[in-house]
Amino acid sequence: MANSLLNGVAATTTHRDRDELDRAVARLFFQFLQTHSITMLRLVLDGTIKRVEHRVQMTQQGEERELTDVVRRSSLPALADFPRWHECVALVKIVAFDAGDGRRTTIFPICGESDVVGILVLETDAPLSTREEDLVQGILGILRNHLALLDYGELDTLTGLLNRKTFESCFEKLRERLIRPAPKVVQHLPENRSQEAQPSWLALIDIDHFKAINDGFGHLFGDEVLLLVSRLMRRSFRSGDLLFRFGGEEFLVLLEQASEPGAQMALERLRSMVEGYTFPQVCRLTISVGYTRINPKDVATLCVERADAALYYAKSHGRNNVRSCEALVAAGEIKRKIGDGEIELF
Repeated sequence: MANSLLNGVAATTTHRDRDELDRAVARLFFQFLQTHSITMLRLVLDGTIKRVEHRVQMTQQGEERELTDVVRRSSLPALADFPRWHECVALVKIVAFDAGDGRRTTIFPICGESDVVGILVLETDAPLSTREEDLVQGILGILRNHLALLDYGELDTLTGLLNRKTFESCFEKLRERLIRPAPKVVQHLPENRSQEAQPSWLALIDIDHFKAINDGFGHLFGDEVLLLVSRLMRRSFRSGDLLFRFGGEEFLVLLEQASEPGAQMALERLRSMVEGYTFPQVCRLTISVGYTRINPKDVATLCVERADAALYYAKSHGRNNVRSCEALVAAGEIKRKIGDGEIELF
């Protein structure tokens, strides 16, 4: 068994995609523990509220599925609605209890580097032995270290946002979700409601006159500006929106399932927050934003080009404004060449 377990752990930690990693960990536990079901959950922060996102469930019937796909984070149930789960996360300890149907439920916290990032729920016929609990905790410790390595490779070291090299894989997963039919409602999650799919959007954000900041105040203050803008971005967007430092003073946002007015409102909120913020030494600065709708058949580079055309228009028309590529095309302000995907300004 020891060799099989080691081989299983080695195979699990080859995964770089977090969804695949969740599934691999669930398979590993299901293989080596006598369980009725295994459920992996992630915790997501919605403002100050921690919410629960179901990721994978496996049962004795061999069923394996993602329980939550594309939903608005605000529609996910709050962790506080589940007292046992909340106790596990708040105290960072194993919580076990009789489920009332002759089965035993054991809840493990999944820890990141500085906080609990998920929950593992096991349903068994009998309480787990000390050896089995140690086995689970050991594997979760390896998972924590593996997640830390993934973070190191995927996050921008200055701002903590996703870095550019992760963009294409994130974009492709989002695009695939646009193609798939809407997910079914997870019946055992209270307050979760099916929703008609909303469009998704890609936005490019550029700090106006950033070179002048570096030249006039030095790169140390330039880095401080980038860090503060990234913090304002986290405050402006939903926890499920993907935020990237795309390069230099340019940022990128993937807004999933948002109406066009909602996307415009979120981007305008960021623009206004930046304009009204007092930056050290620099005092005031502004941003320009261009965005476009993501279509199911889009290629990442062409989608970025459309947003970049809208961004260029914003910067050449006074800066400190938010522009939609589709709105500009409809108004005849920019035109798209048919066939090669290029966009020209009139």
